[in-house]
Amino acid sequence: MVVKDEAADNPGAILPHKRIVAFYGNPLSKRMGILGEIAPEKMLAKLDGEVKNWEAADPSTPVQPALHLIFVTAQGAPGKGGMYRLRMSDHLADTVIAWAAKRNAIVFLDIQIGRSTVEQELPRLEQWLKLPQVHLGIDPEFAMKNGAIPGRKIGSLDASEINYATNFLNDIAVKYNLPPKILVIHRFTQRMVTNYKNIKLRPNVQFVMHMDGWGDRVLKKSTYLAYIKKEPVQYTGFKIFYYNDTKKPGSKLYTPKEVLALTPKPMYIQYQ
Repeated sequence: MVVKDEAADNPGAILPHKRIVAFYGNPLSKRMGILGEIAPEKMLAKLDGEVKNWEAADPSTPVQPALHLIFVTAQGAPGKGGMYRLRMSDHLADTVIAWAAKRNAIVFLDIQIGRSTVEQELPRLEQWLKLPQVHLGIDPEFAMKNGAIPGRKIGSLDASEINYATNFLNDIAVKYNLPPKILVIHRFTQRMVTNYKNIKLRPNVQFVMHMDGWGDRVLKKSTYLAYIKKEPVQYTGFKIFYYNDTKKPGSKLYTPKEVLALTPKPMYIQYQ
């Protein structure tokens, strides 16, 4: 199923003209992904290498490098406001945006809302989302309902919450006369996204449903087919975990060519 993208012809639209290759994590943690695991210059050099690998695998599609920052992080304790989430400093966002500028990379600010809400967390991000190179990610795994604690259960987002985010991004694009904004939603189970058919696409927003599961290649492919391909929204993403995908003896990372053999071909690739 191909979902029409009204935003694709807008000036400055990234998808489907370029494939995004992103490094994910948080500079304050070596355990949350490659973005914070090694020194910034080494990390950017490694990103350069992955960009070249993808360009070689699909020369017809230019690659847009990206840094995907976990900017609101879920917590196992309630914290001061009782929301089980920690908002990072303005300085951290500014720092990652400055790193990205060295590579003409775009930036995703990702939120893990805990027991907060999408509505409560997005307004603060407008100061960065009004920049043409900054986009949004939301992780339903850490969107907790019914008093659940992040990390103990897998969370969930409903289409209505996602629609709030797409509308927020659309309004920002119009307000500041920006190229289309991109929204990445992570997913690796059925319940992580409910009522997907009710997700509303916007004329100034490009939507990526991102396969965020880890494991061997057979498991990752089945997750992609079951929860991404079978419940299409617009564009698709695929995540590669440098460590978790190789935990099983004999397991190897998906290569770009192997990912490109999937249908539909993912347009957003994330390395953690």
